[in-house]
Amino acid sequence: MNTHTFKNYLPVWLMPLMAGLFLVTTSMQNAGQKKAGSYKGKKVIIGYVGGFRGKVDVSRIAAEKLTHINYAFVNVRNCRAFLDNERTDTTNLRMLNTLKLKNPDLKILISIGGWSWSENFSDAVLTDSSRVVFAKSAVDIIRKYQLDGVDIDWEYPDMGGEKGNIHSPEDKQNYTLMFQSLRSELNILEKETGTKKLLTTATGGFSSFLDHTEMDKAQQYLDYINLMTYDFFSGGIAAHHTNLYASKDYPEDNNADKAIKAYMAAGVPADKLVMGIAFYGRTFILRSDSVKILGSKYSSQSYGSGYSFIKDSLLNSKDFRMYKDKKAKASYLYNASTKKFITYDSEWSVKNKCRYVNSKGMAGVMFWEYDSDPKEYLLGQINKTLK
Repeated sequence: MNTHTFKNYLPVWLMPLMAGLFLVTTSMQNAGQKKAGSYKGKKVIIGYVGGFRGKVDVSRIAAEKLTHINYAFVNVRNCRAFLDNERTDTTNLRMLNTLKLKNPDLKILISIGGWSWSENFSDAVLTDSSRVVFAKSAVDIIRKYQLDGVDIDWEYPDMGGEKGNIHSPEDKQNYTLMFQSLRSELNILEKETGTKKLLTTATGGFSSFLDHTEMDKAQQYLDYINLMTYDFFSGGIAAHHTNLYASKDYPEDNNADKAIKAYMAAGVPADKLVMGIAFYGRTFILRSDSVKILGSKYSSQSYGSGYSFIKDSLLNSKDFRMYKDKKAKASYLYNASTKKFITYDSEWSVKNKCRYVNSKGMAGVMFWEYDSDPKEYLLGQINKTLK
């Protein structure tokens, strides 16, 4: 029955509803036909969205300000990619896909692993047969939910990560072979759907990660490499956790510039590298005998508040003083009475990072994670600077 004939049988009040449904369906189909290559020449803005907390409120996500959403996280169990909360994940993935009505170019990927779900990667990719099983299970998820790709966040091959993680020297080669298997399965899905399917990874934002992987070989299978250039620590002293450059106020091993240069020297093309931005802070309580801020020993440290809270509730507080480390291009707060030191990304530091991305010919930026800055202060700055 063609649409003209069908319309003749519809009540008048139902016609607008059917017309709206037709437009939604058409928009979704058109979105699915877009090629990932539409981002060529355009900087990517990849936001991690945390589904592990429960249902995602997609009405709060500014789809037009993103190019990719990485849905975090999918677990690894019995050598397979596994949805721990399938009912919630099903709802979240379906709702995230509706954001393509606002931005038809938006790509939705599943992110497998993360800090708390990486303990089984090593066994899952140990042999040829296990890698095939793992790759098929991962691609089956994006096939089922009509998604655009797979992101791997293995923390960390041959390095441990969270206590209890399985790791071995064989991880170094198996890490590369895992991507080879995933790319092979994604190629099959590409032929089925006629659309490009992405393969990306989140990696350590420190040069020692390169000693335990073969990034020069692995990169050939990857579209983007998301550098986690945050959560930097400096041997028991209060330090920036997401600085662009080294600070002159204390000795340190890690910063984004150092990591990016190391990856490029290791054979990773700049146009595949993505700069990581922290949408949250880290908090340190300095020891009572501290006489300076940066470089002092601390008595405790913790994951801090998101940037929306920092900007709205702390920056204008009389209890805190805001500082800019101009050499490191990093912001921080300090409460002298409580000895509380907070290190974070601000609009100023993000502007500097985005300018760096442009100057180095990098692919773009990613951030962890969306819920930490619901006011979109940092996301707005990213869009403004990258454009």
